[in-house]
Amino acid sequence: MTFDRRIFNFAAGPATLPAEVLKQAADEMLNWQGLGTSVMEISHRSKEFMVVYEEALQDLRTLMNIPDAYEILLLQGGGIGQNAAIPMNLMSLGKNGPKADFIVTGVWSEKSFKEAEKYGLAHLAASSAADKFNTIPTRSTWQLSDDAAYVHYCANETIGGVEFPDVPDVGNTILVADISSNILSKEMDVTKCGVWFGGAQKNIGPAGVTIVIVRRDLMGHSMKITPSIWDWAKESANQSMFNTPPTFSIYMAGLGFKWLLKQGGVKAIEKRNQEKADLLYRYLDQSSLYENRVAKEYRSRMNVTFFLKDENLNAEFLAQSNTAGLAALRGHKAAGGMRASIYNAMPLEGVKALIEFMRDFERRA
Repeated sequence: MTFDRRIFNFAAGPATLPAEVLKQAADEMLNWQGLGTSVMEISHRSKEFMVVYEEALQDLRTLMNIPDAYEILLLQGGGIGQNAAIPMNLMSLGKNGPKADFIVTGVWSEKSFKEAEKYGLAHLAASSAADKFNTIPTRSTWQLSDDAAYVHYCANETIGGVEFPDVPDVGNTILVADISSNILSKEMDVTKCGVWFGGAQKNIGPAGVTIVIVRRDLMGHSMKITPSIWDWAKESANQSMFNTPPTFSIYMAGLGFKWLLKQGGVKAIEKRNQEKADLLYRYLDQSSLYENRVAKEYRSRMNVTFFLKDENLNAEFLAQSNTAGLAALRGHKAAGGMRASIYNAMPLEGVKALIEFMRDFERRA
């Protein structure tokens, strides 16, 4: 089967994947490594799949420069699952009982905060809700606790298009970072957080596998109520195979890691991502029809949100952009407007095509 062209897919996740990765997966679908079967059909404990698993771990460790002091878990349940697993594994480290601080800058960190309330005291240390989640609260305004087990923040909010420019400083308290939507998009100093977590379906591969990077000394502190499947220590002892893992998603993630290494690694893709984001934001800032409402210093490089000043044009904009091969530009229902997700696999040509369409639509509006 052949296609004349692929669309430019701006979906927030599951998101566009590198064509090279998809082609390799397609070529290997029926006869993987000469075994006469698909990678989805072999045992997760077979020596052939364990090579895939180990290579994926090592490639991710190389890409993110993850020290040996950190374990990498390949789990299921997405970021939503970890919203429960994190407090169950860490909250008991609170000095005066289960407690954690939360920096709420959008829908996803708010979900994390509300989930944690089930397992202990979730303290709202800072929030930008009053500013409609268009900014990040100034660090000096954060009301961090002295007895919290950890501080939780979302490094990039996909819905509002808000991103922390750097890892925040929270002193000696354990920092937990949700990097579901900007993992591998820029260089990150892993040692600045005790836990990093995120789903694969935005910058890595298809939905199904969730990556948890946890400092080894933070395992083994789970609450008694913690289901075995969410206990990081048990998962680590079983090589993330306490139950049958999402083998195809792990295989695809491994292909994604190798593709990224071929691009020059995270440093190279960060430069490309910055170029794409700068190009789109520069156009938005000079436009008379479109606007971005996020404070400039906190604009996401992964999820560019924008609004038509005349919202009566929204339906026509979406219809015409879809016809032009620019898909999934409708903003999240919680935020409205439009959103262009320009993850690692989105080529510069896709951003240029979007800008050209937007410019033409603006001329005709």
